Amino acid sequence: MSSSIRILEVGPRDGLQNERITIPTDAKIRFINNLAQAGLEEIEVTSFVSPKWVPQLSDAAYLVPSLPKGPKYSVLVPNLKGLERAIEVNVSRIAIFTAASEAFTQKNINMTIAQSLDVFEQIVLAFRKEQPDGWVRGYVSTAFECPYSGKVDHESVHNVVDRLLAMGVDEISIGDTTGVASPTEVRHLTRHLLQTIPITKLAYHFHDTHGTAIANTMSALDLGIRAFDSSAAGLGGCPYAPGAAGNLATEDLVYLLEREGLSTGINLDSLSKASIEVLAILGRHPVSKSQIAQFSASETSPK
Repeated sequence: MSSSIRILEVGPRDGLQNERITIPTDAKIRFINNLAQAGLEEIEVTSFVSPKWVPQLSDAAYLVPSLPKGPKYSVLVPNLKGLERAIEVNVSRIAIFTAASEAFTQKNINMTIAQSLDVFEQIVLAFRKEQPDGWVRGYVSTAFECPYSGKVDHESVHNVVDRLLAMGVDEISIGDTTGVASPTEVRHLTRHLLQTIPITKLAYHFHDTHGTAIANTMSALDLGIRAFDSSAAGLGGCPYAPGAAGNLATEDLVYLLEREGLSTGINLDSLSKASIEVLAILGRHPVSKSQIAQFSASETSPK
């Protein structure tokens, strides 16, 4: 198994999208530049969703062309209108978003799973016409449990993943949206999916509601998963999953991987400082244990 790990940083999009305090565009650009300088090579920067629904990301069309060169930037695209806006600024990497729970899909995007997949198939086809060499990622939320209908069976997850791969999605991110999964549950689902799905097509997106995100990462690592989503400073959460805490903190993920002898190419000290300005604007203290430890060691804790 490879000792090199892919980390897709989702802080600028997933980490900020639900914050009530508006982050100025210039501060977002500095945040993303800091992440790039720390060594992150894949960053999901925004979503081309309606500004009416997500005001925090209303600057997407201005933000994307203003970003520093270097990393591979991706954006979330909820519908064909969002895709049109993304294509106008020459986006070459997109993500689409569905779930393995009917109740959650209805609450989140007001569609059934089947309807969402029909829409996303149109998006993928339209995107491929504009960007034949472009990259498409599919998110599958509530892969373990739905906040409205309870536990989700493996076959429901598998069916959605199969449909996404059939329409030409390059990678699937399996989400523990409510942050309730245990390492054993991660092992069971992973083994089920790997019966028919190439391991190179799978990534995991863990939330840390009950403090199990790092343990779940280890479980997935042991089975050969080599791609993970995370958010600087542990920013994030889901407005349609009551009680869901933030994402797995990138700082904690990098610390774990490097201590395990796995290569990330990321400078932990620089990463720990990357979110200081954003945390200050939000009036937040760090929740990442590794970030807190870095600040304690350097006595540069953000004010």
